[in-house]
Amino acid sequence: MATQGFTTAIVHGDKALAPGHGAVHTPIHTSVQYGFDKVEDLIGVFQGTLKGGFNYARQGTPTTAALEAKVTKMEDGLGSICFATGMGAITAIFLTLLRSGDHLVASQFVFGNTNSIFGTLRGLGIEVTTVDATDVAHVAAAIQPNTRMVFVETIANPGTQVPDMAAIGTLCASKGLVYVVDNTITSPVLFKPKSVQASLVVNSLTKTIGGHGSALGGAVTDTGLFDWNGYPNIFPAYRKGDARQWGLQQIRKKGLRDMGASLSSEHAHSIAMGAETATLRVAQSSATALELARFLEAHPAVVKVHYPMLESHPQHALAKQFFSAGSWLLAFELADVDACMAFINRLQIPVKATGLGDTRTLIIPVAPTIFWEAGAEVRGKMGIADGLIRLSVGLEESADLLADFAQALA
Repeated sequence: MATQGFTTAIVHGDKALAPGHGAVHTPIHTSVQYGFDKVEDLIGVFQGTLKGGFNYARQGTPTTAALEAKVTKMEDGLGSICFATGMGAITAIFLTLLRSGDHLVASQFVFGNTNSIFGTLRGLGIEVTTVDATDVAHVAAAIQPNTRMVFVETIANPGTQVPDMAAIGTLCASKGLVYVVDNTITSPVLFKPKSVQASLVVNSLTKTIGGHGSALGGAVTDTGLFDWNGYPNIFPAYRKGDARQWGLQQIRKKGLRDMGASLSSEHAHSIAMGAETATLRVAQSSATALELARFLEAHPAVVKVHYPMLESHPQHALAKQFFSAGSWLLAFELADVDACMAFINRLQIPVKATGLGDTRTLIIPVAPTIFWEAGAEVRGKMGIADGLIRLSVGLEESADLLADFAQALA
């Protein structure tokens, strides 16, 4: 059979797992323990010699394994590991693959909680340097002899900056650095970080892939491009068998077994169901977001709009190069900063809530909420103005949203 399209492959992905009884979806496995007829098989699962077995739900279940297979297919990867949240996935990468004395180079334009964990890493003896990753020269200048990893987001949340990802990928490959790309804002529907030589890809499954604001989840996908043979931080116990699997093996053992950020089967099933409509949802929300961004940019009450597919965006050329659409994330600033709260309260359709990638449009003032803890100095470095408003565009008809914004801005 010819190579299937993205949605066809995802919708019919469970067939290969043979759910049984003619079911078209993998069932929800709620069991915590998994028994064996022979104790030798139980030992084999613990020691990794028996593939495909389960022993304790903290390290995965048949339901989470089915979702992992689906995410791997979406990202064209070697394998994936699912976590309870996207932050659980990011934290597992940092804490299992970095050690005290190592150095991480990261974009300075990142999600607030990701920026917060940088402080935690510094407290554990891991150096972190944040740079303007829209120019690869800044990343190159920050690399030190002890640098092990580079981390960027495809589109920064909330400022929408786009890193020079292809050039950064070439740089990391030449230096033997683990290149981690957070694909949450774009998702594999719009972009595959493997195309820019990413080593590991992060997705918050709560967002586009799950898509309905009904289940938390996160995933790490290994693209198969990084040579773990040469990475010094792989524990000796995991340096056996296929070296391509060493990174994921360590993340699963340390991130799930030891840290316990495990995804429940119930949430895995909900996310897997949501993934089937991801392409349709992203197409509509991206089209509406661009229409709304153009409307806001032309409105006299709005001083600035941040959306990568606008020609005025500083990284518009990069966005056009990488992404098939601009996603549901946009941000904007009113000319009158003091009018922000009253404006948001006048809106009738958007839900005043944090979160992204929902079926509903969500709106939030950034500085006094999700980036309040970061402080004014950090917000300034990240380009977050006091009046910045973040919008996650949902599936409502664009005419309804445009009319609502028009009346609120009047």
